[in-house]
Amino acid sequence: MFTGIVTDVGRIEAVESRGDLRVTVATAYDTLAIDLGASVACSGVCLTVVDKAPNRLAFDVSAESVSRTADGMWTAGRRLNLERALRLGDELGGHIVTGHVDAVGTIASVEPEGGSLRITIDAPRDLAPYVAAKGSITVDGVSLTVNSVEDRADGVRFGLNIIPHTAEVTTFADLKAGVAVNLEIDVLARYLQRMEQARAAA
Repeated sequence: MFTGIVTDVGRIEAVESRGDLRVTVATAYDTLAIDLGASVACSGVCLTVVDKAPNRLAFDVSAESVSRTADGMWTAGRRLNLERALRLGDELGGHIVTGHVDAVGTIASVEPEGGSLRITIDAPRDLAPYVAAKGSITVDGVSLTVNSVEDRADGVRFGLNIIPHTAEVTTFADLKAGVAVNLEIDVLARYLQRMEQARAAA
């Protein structure tokens, strides 16, 4: 379990094919304090630490994970938003995030707005019931508040405001139109939608 508050930006140093992908990530974390088997969210994907060295963590990424995440994500040089798993007693600064990607969206535009960035994202139609203005969504592992929602014939487009601090401490400075991003809907929205479906079927 995570909160969507990024605590480091890592960089993929190596990718090896071992059936699954073995991905080695350079990080500023004190890796001596991270156990093998620990969970780390990598741009919104919950992965298990399978090997480590000073300032290096290695993860195995299955074919299933690769197929459900953004194109080009698992390549050497790619920067990743990192977050260690939530511990009992930690501050819940964002919202509850599971690290399971629900869909891949596409950046439609990135525009300056005051000192911030206004980002719009196109997402598949099946995410539309779970995206609401002032609701929460996770984009590449970052907990964000939805500012606007527009239902479209081929899906849903939503807008986000990225303050300078968020851009500085995440990979969002790299975003531009056409880039694919990992999306996770708010877990509470998921359960509310399921309850609504169950009531309608009763």
